[in-house]
Amino acid sequence: MAVTIKKVSTKRELKRFIRFNYELYKGNAYSVPDLYDDMLNTFNKKKNAAFEFCEADYFLAYKDGKTVGRVAAIINHKANQAWGKKDVRFGWIDFTDDSEVSDALIRAVEQWGKERGMTDIVGPLGFTDMDAEGMLIEGYDQLSTMATTYNYPYYPQHMERMGFVKDSDWVEFKIYIPDGIPDKHKRIADIIQRKYNLQIKKYTSAKKIAAEYGQAIFKLINEAYSQLYGYSSLSQRQIDQYVKMYLPILDLRMVTLITDQSGELIAVGISMPSLSEALQKAHGRLLPFGWYYLLKALFFKRRAKMLDLLLVAVKPEYQNKGVNALLFTDLIPVYQQLGFEYAESNPEMELNGKVQAQWEYFKTEQHKRRRAFRKVIGDK
Repeated sequence: MAVTIKKVSTKRELKRFIRFNYELYKGNAYSVPDLYDDMLNTFNKKKNAAFEFCEADYFLAYKDGKTVGRVAAIINHKANQAWGKKDVRFGWIDFTDDSEVSDALIRAVEQWGKERGMTDIVGPLGFTDMDAEGMLIEGYDQLSTMATTYNYPYYPQHMERMGFVKDSDWVEFKIYIPDGIPDKHKRIADIIQRKYNLQIKKYTSAKKIAAEYGQAIFKLINEAYSQLYGYSSLSQRQIDQYVKMYLPILDLRMVTLITDQSGELIAVGISMPSLSEALQKAHGRLLPFGWYYLLKALFFKRRAKMLDLLLVAVKPEYQNKGVNALLFTDLIPVYQQLGFEYAESNPEMELNGKVQAQWEYFKTEQHKRRRAFRKVIGDK
């Protein structure tokens, strides 16, 4: 039977689009499902602030009457303008190990992009950097994280067969929590703090941190990440959305802010207990009992051994000066107190030496790699 591609146009089809990933990876020990409600909001043009500068459609693949694949076609107009590109992105791609299926899905995105004047197809990418990026090409026997996606080893083989080439790689590290703060690390932190008169800020109230530095945190992220691959700056509506969405659920012991002598935010480190196992137990659902597993992972005394380093951002003029050492000099004792054994770095650009240098005093293991692929689809 031939593969049929259908654009998602109903709530029922959107549900099928989201749930296909859960079905394809059911029982897989390493895949971590997204929360269904989060995905509904992500794909909703009224609720996702990224649609201020993005357009998208979603496609399902059918064969023999069964759903066999899915893909999102996305154009981030802000990123294209910033980087001088005419890229159509493919994201949230999943398919059975069938060349007819992968070919049909990619053709649908290519055609969609060509109709809108795009010259290249690139991905996997989401609407913005706040969505999962890259296709796993190493580390298939490693547990995924809340911020990333898992895929079977046959995925990149299909991409290469279809003529895609490497556009960018991200690497991920397992960083073991030391018994004590490394001496050199602590010396650097002390020197930097005195030299620039920096202050460490900690909060116990989500409302207070949101009121005093919520906006500044995400504006700093815009500034610090501006030169990273394909980055598009967060809009004011996105910043408002993320302040409201994320700050209330954080364990603020694991959030460290650094300010200069005038009180301006120059660095932030945000981490949280890993939700990977909790999300697996919840099967992507808050109800009926998914909320219990997530709350247990976030706030109960017995936590996962792994923590996620969600965000580390340093103002550009302070990068490569040891400010990261000051962040982690504050955070490491917290990690020790809470009983974590190692941290997941989440994806870092392969060539981002500034970021990777911050781990040089720790025992680390580069255990995953993921890739964005690119292919020309039209005249430039």
